[in-house]
Amino acid sequence: MGDRNIKEAVKEKYAEAAVKAAAGQKGSCGPSGACGCDPITENLYDISQTTGLPEGAVLASLGCGNPTALADLHEGETVLDLGSGGGIDVLLSAKRVGPTGKAYGVDMTEEMLALARENQQKAGATNVEFLKGEIESIPLPANAVDVIISNCVINLSADKARVLQEAFRVLRPGGRFAVSDVVCRGAIPEPVRRSMELWVGCVAGALEENEYRRLLGEAGFVDIDVEPTRVYEFKDAGIDDVLAREVSGRVMGAFIRASKPRA
Repeated sequence: MGDRNIKEAVKEKYAEAAVKAAAGQKGSCGPSGACGCDPITENLYDISQTTGLPEGAVLASLGCGNPTALADLHEGETVLDLGSGGGIDVLLSAKRVGPTGKAYGVDMTEEMLALARENQQKAGATNVEFLKGEIESIPLPANAVDVIISNCVINLSADKARVLQEAFRVLRPGGRFAVSDVVCRGAIPEPVRRSMELWVGCVAGALEENEYRRLLGEAGFVDIDVEPTRVYEFKDAGIDDVLAREVSGRVMGAFIRASKPRA
């Protein structure tokens, strides 16, 4: 499948999710007619985190982890969320870095950006900015942020090496990369890789764990760590039974850490 086809499929599916969230419905990033990403997206945020957040931000969350709970954020830092969607992780990060810090979100989907900016207004977050752009070409200058987070978005890109190079570019020396993403161990059946619906549903685009480490290293990152947080079985995920058996246990949500050298 071509890069352009993947990008258009992602935009279409996430635009649909944004419209649903704006209407008070939970979106789905899995196969049509089945909540194919339920094993991935459910029960990621503690009630203490979501209390007080706009409903649209919570409903639009289609991630695979909770990077804001795992990332080490400090008062006054600048944070960038790659593929910020409805803005839940940006708003949570903005609270952590405080009024002297800044939280950016970048997203390529107009509907998600509109929803995120509405959620920002409802939350009264003044240290937040949502940018229109693609994660393969981040609309920020070099050495602009202290921490990069992302929630199940890098796996959706057809050019993950470029995404990681861009992340390295915009991080300041000593900056941290702390993302939640879907990774796999071992081979994934080709029918899954070929399925556009599953790509958009966060499964088919997942990097093999060691490949993720390699691409981070080639981009210049050090102190690389991949920590599994949830292993998926997919038996009720709306995937063909044969494929579900093949994929189960090989795909997992993980917290991926790395840093940009200080020198």
